[in-house]
Amino acid sequence: QVQLVESGGGLVQSGGSLRLSCAASRRIVSINAMGWYRQVPGKQRELVARINNGGSTNYADSVKGRFTISRDNVKNSVYLQMNSLKPEDTAVYYCNADRAFVLGFGVQDYWGQGTQVTVSS
Repeated sequence: QVQLVESGGGLVQSGGSLRLSCAASRRIVSINAMGWYRQVPGKQRELVARINNGGSTNYADSVKGRFTISRDNVKNSVYLQMNSLKPEDTAVYYCNADRAFVLGFGVQDYWGQGTQVTVSS
């Protein structure tokens, strides 16, 4: 079984920072992209940031200039540095591995279990 394990969520005041981490439990041989999504109750899950195999990134307009996504291929990990947090950033954040090839498991999409980020005003 392949798992994405997230960490780094929590409660922070408006204007503060958090760093989310996501690590795969097995070695990823190749992958299309890794990303972070978020979801609030009653709304669809939305893309926050994504980094593809070539290192290109894209961000939701609402987080541009405040969030930075990065990857460590050796550690099979992806990170999300979140600065200048706002109350509207409050959500459950999910890590995603898009079309990841893991030996013995073929090519699949994987999701983490989610980590809560709460920004107080």
